[in-house]
Amino acid sequence: MGIFSCSRRCFFHYNLLRNLTVLRERCFVGVFNYSSTSALLLEDFVFDYNCTSKVETNGNDNVNVPMRRCRVQKNGKLYPLVVRVYKSLNWEAAWNMRFSEGVKCYGFSHSIKSFSIIVHVFASAGMEKEVHALLRDIVSYYEKVNMDVYELFPNILGSHEHAWSSFTVIAVLMKVFACNSLLENAMDVFVQTKKIGIQPDLMACNFLLKCLVEKNRVDLVGSLFEEMKILGPSPNVYTYTIMLNFYCKGNLGQKPDIRKATEILEDMERKGIAPTVVTYSTYIHGLCRVGYVEFAFELIQNLKSQNQPLNSYCYNAVIHGFCQTGELYKALKVWEEMKSCGISPDVYGYSILIDGFCKEGEIEKGLSLIEEMELNDIKPSLVTYSSLLNGLCKNGLMDISLEMFLDLSASGYKYDHIVYSILINGFCLQGDMDSAKKLLEEMTTNNLGPDAFSFNQLILGFCKQGVLDKALELLNTMLKIGLLPNTFICNAIFDGYCITGRLEEALKLMNELQGLGITPNSYTYGMIIKRLCEDKKSEKALELLPQMFKKNIVPGNVHYATLIDGLAKQSNPRKALILYSRMVKAGITPTTVTYTILINIFCHRSKMDDAYNLFKEMTRKGLVPDTITYTSVINGFCNIGDMKKAYALYQETLRSGCSPNVVTYTCLIDGFCKLGRMDMASALLDEMTRNNIFPDAVTYSVLIAGYRRLGNVERAHDVFKEMKENGIFPDDTTYQILGLDAGGVIKGREN
Repeated sequence: MGIFSCSRRCFFHYNLLRNLTVLRERCFVGVFNYSSTSALLLEDFVFDYNCTSKVETNGNDNVNVPMRRCRVQKNGKLYPLVVRVYKSLNWEAAWNMRFSEGVKCYGFSHSIKSFSIIVHVFASAGMEKEVHALLRDIVSYYEKVNMDVYELFPNILGSHEHAWSSFTVIAVLMKVFACNSLLENAMDVFVQTKKIGIQPDLMACNFLLKCLVEKNRVDLVGSLFEEMKILGPSPNVYTYTIMLNFYCKGNLGQKPDIRKATEILEDMERKGIAPTVVTYSTYIHGLCRVGYVEFAFELIQNLKSQNQPLNSYCYNAVIHGFCQTGELYKALKVWEEMKSCGISPDVYGYSILIDGFCKEGEIEKGLSLIEEMELNDIKPSLVTYSSLLNGLCKNGLMDISLEMFLDLSASGYKYDHIVYSILINGFCLQGDMDSAKKLLEEMTTNNLGPDAFSFNQLILGFCKQGVLDKALELLNTMLKIGLLPNTFICNAIFDGYCITGRLEEALKLMNELQGLGITPNSYTYGMIIKRLCEDKKSEKALELLPQMFKKNIVPGNVHYATLIDGLAKQSNPRKALILYSRMVKAGITPTTVTYTILINIFCHRSKMDDAYNLFKEMTRKGLVPDTITYTSVINGFCNIGDMKKAYALYQETLRSGCSPNVVTYTCLIDGFCKLGRMDMASALLDEMTRNNIFPDAVTYSVLIAGYRRLGNVERAHDVFKEMKENGIFPDDTTYQILGLDAGGVIKGREN
């Protein structure tokens, strides 16, 4: 046996013997209290599983061992294994008997006591990895059979009076709990250890703290850290760095808490704990995450002047921060300063800069940085090339992108989903759908199952080109291999259906996708409702509202306005007004558009009192009427011959800063012409011209009709000539008003 093995066993014997009560007159040892581990004193006896004599026990469950060499009979106990491990530290023997097997064969009570002894044997010998494996095995059993894991600590610890020898076991148990995400149990070990007067292991506490941070256990992180500061073990630089990382990365979706992080650094300074380069880089990253990039750079410069430790990770954080805000030349300044300090750039720093320049369209700078990497014997990663490919594709340089793509393969790079997705997206942006589809097929050939993103880009590209059948073909393929499109892509397909008038197919697909868990959103329903209303199927569109409520999608103003407008245009104003009442009861405040639609309904029915009341109601609610709203009310008053109110509203339109359009003026001109007020009609025509609003065919036809109505045929023809001189082509209505025949002759007079 080697010197190390002998010394280890001697040390082990000493530690055990000094805590044992040896009965000199009677040779028996208590085995159920494993902390005594007295069974391990049987130095000269050989134990195995092929026992030939019976081992007697007294009434106290103690083993009576004869004072001579013997072979212990196999009696359904684990003591032979315990002794064998003690005498040889044989890990294989211990590990061959798993805890679950021991419980099955010998019962839980006996197994936990025996395994606890074995755990302490290995712990005393400094075999921490073996202790970890055994405890993990026991913890797994507790979880598997739903036993109370909180009971494991006292079972493993044994008698409190000998607990000081269990320091290693306690530390490892805390780590095992933390590794298995049993964080409350790990915290319980920390608390219970202090209760029995043992100071927990600092490394184990740091490990637990790290696990709590990774799991965002805000409630436990702070309490453990404060407990360590007050009662120990005293935090070291690693403890503080873990806490700094906790506040700098943010938790539970919250932004980093730089104020708290700064307090951690200040506390370290007060305690005389020198931060490491990892501590500083963590803090610098936190500053950059919240946008304090300039301050982070100033900190780096201060640290440099104080000869504090800095590395490329610190500089990379600031470079990334400037790249994120588009301040690329500030990033370059930091880059050059880093190199001047003797800190060599790494592949991550180069990748950050290349990505920044490529996103800003400065591809040449990105290419020059790639060349610089090669000169410095730094091999660009696939991520580096991905940034460059993305920049090339977004700038439409697909030929260069494809050439680089092929060169990467020849250089030994293995493509991933991201590289393919970048190229597929690039071809889709260029409208080259055939090349994009070939790349998708190539992914499958190269055993890179296409991801949802690649399919989505292709489907969207085909939808934009109006090639709906190919988009649907890809959708079916996607669904067959278990990939689901997102709602945005589904909406693109629904939009394609709506444009081509295939509404029934759209509704059928929507139901099928819902069965797969893809829920349509508000936009989906709005799109289909709009198309149904345009196709004069407002009643069918109305049936979609209950479906929306059922899926917890609350219809908005757009949905109600579209339906109200559709019902009104289908000569169903009653249902439109009922829907408006339901909308108000649902607590949805109508917008200017909704009010304008309702006003139009009343105007078409010549119910101007109701129309005008709605107009005033919307202004009282703080909604600002637009040109269409004013024109709708003006036209309504013109239609009933109330030109006084119509003209007053026109003047109000001008005062409100809302510019009348050609329709507004045409309505007013028509109203005055019908009353024979050609002077007002002509004045409005002149005003239109001064305001750079040019009459259209309808405006001229209204004027011509007015003059014809008064019998002023000559003036009607003059307006007709002016109309043609201004490049406005008369329509059939204009010719009919003038009484012109197909040859352009009126009552024998040449046009």
